[in-house]
Amino acid sequence: MEGVVVGVCAVLGLVFGSFANVVVHRVPAGRSVARPPSACPSCDARVRPMDNVPVVSWLLLRGRCRDCKEPIGVRYPAVELATAALFAAVAVRFGLDWALPGYLLFAWTLLVVALIDVATRRIPNRLTYPLTPALGVLLVAAALLHGEAGVALRAVLGGVAGFGAMLVLALISPRGMGMGDVKLAAFLGIGLGYLGWGHVVLGLFGGFFLGGIVALVLLAVRIRERKDFLPFGPYLALSSLATVLIGRFVIDAYLRASGVG
Repeated sequence: MEGVVVGVCAVLGLVFGSFANVVVHRVPAGRSVARPPSACPSCDARVRPMDNVPVVSWLLLRGRCRDCKEPIGVRYPAVELATAALFAAVAVRFGLDWALPGYLLFAWTLLVVALIDVATRRIPNRLTYPLTPALGVLLVAAALLHGEAGVALRAVLGGVAGFGAMLVLALISPRGMGMGDVKLAAFLGIGLGYLGWGHVVLGLFGGFFLGGIVALVLLAVRIRERKDFLPFGPYLALSSLATVLIGRFVIDAYLRASGVG
């Protein structure tokens, strides 16, 4: 049964990966994600249904538009495959659990946010405003269906704590962190809080650690200067995804090493 769940989630990942490409392309430009239908970025020809099958169509067309023959970036199938892999990993982590839909949304949102933040240096409110309460509803419902009201409360408080902690940091250092990161932290706090306070700490502070390491490396090789802005969202996203998937092992290892567990 677990294999079936993983397989179904992987296929769903391909589909939602295709939608992720639409969101990444249109949301920063303020365009609707529903209309008009997908079109070639070069000639604006409408993409036919048979050419809109995730990964497969790109391979059959050899990465080119059917009409104008211009190349279609490898980013499109790469995002679809990445989403499929993330959905499969989430399914392995949670199995057929009430929390599964919430964490599929969690993974999809963080992939989209990371891609947009890298490209535009901003995290759109059009994503965080609707998806944060949506995640809260899914995970609170999952906790209540498990009969764990305390877990539901912890998820909500995790969102409040994440937002509050990042807001303080943004006020202290406005050049180092934007309000988009603050709003994202509320989303992350809900997803991490459902799993435990240790996950909240590991996920959020792991983002600072990753971002700091990358910044130091870029400065060392002179790719960036101190005054350059480094988007923080991708590091929060990567750290939080890793925490959801394998954080329990890291926390257990730490507790055993410290003599607590």
